Amino acid sequence: MTEIRHEPVAPTRTQSLAPGGSIGAHRHDDHQIIYAGRGVLAVTTSEGTWIAPGTRAIWVPAGTVHAHRAHGEIDLHLLGLPATENPLGLDTPTVLAVSPLLRELIIAYTGAEDDDSPERARLRAVLLDQLRASPQQPLHLPTPTSPLLRALCDILRAAPGDGRTLAELGREVGASDRTLSRLFRDDLGMTFPQWRTQLRLHHALVLLTERMPVTAVAHQCGWSSTSAFIDVFRRTFGHTPGSHPAN
Repeated sequence: MTEIRHEPVAPTRTQSLAPGGSIGAHRHDDHQIIYAGRGVLAVTTSEGTWIAPGTRAIWVPAGTVHAHRAHGEIDLHLLGLPATENPLGLDTPTVLAVSPLLRELIIAYTGAEDDDSPERARLRAVLLDQLRASPQQPLHLPTPTSPLLRALCDILRAAPGDGRTLAELGREVGASDRTLSRLFRDDLGMTFPQWRTQLRLHHALVLLTERMPVTAVAHQCGWSSTSAFIDVFRRTFGHTPGSHPAN
């Protein structure tokens, strides 16, 4: 059984993670905002995985057991907040949009010396104000609890480009598409197409970080065409996959 570290204070600092690098399961008594200045960061809990490219940050509530994994070279910016201070009013992990201004504020605050100066206090106040205005992003891939659903999801995690219908996948795991559709709604709070799209987007981000061509990413992740992939990617992330930063 993996030991879960308890680190009461969520640190405010910067650190680097090499491609494939990770930070094992741990929890803080504080809230934490995690931002990767480059590459793609995945944060995993028992409830699922949240993924964030350089235009997103991840909010992790106090007490949440979580682990980090880097895809590509990561500049990790960690910002701890007391459990009594929750500017977003969020009690579950959430992916947040990071504007150019918020990005610079996070980088400046996490890279500066921790002191009680008026300048640092003002920087923190502006940072929190910008956080309150950050739109939440649907970049969560929930983990199923149902054994049937877990078996199906494991098949797709191993091959995100698998284009079989729910009925076809159901025959492999021994369940009807009607039963599986109900399980997706009840267990994961989303439909099968929604879950599969999230899985494919997560996988696409990782492949783009590894500098795979856009056409190859679209094919490997199961989109019917490159243009269909570009359209979904743009609507989700606000830019095309061709302009996604690999570093």
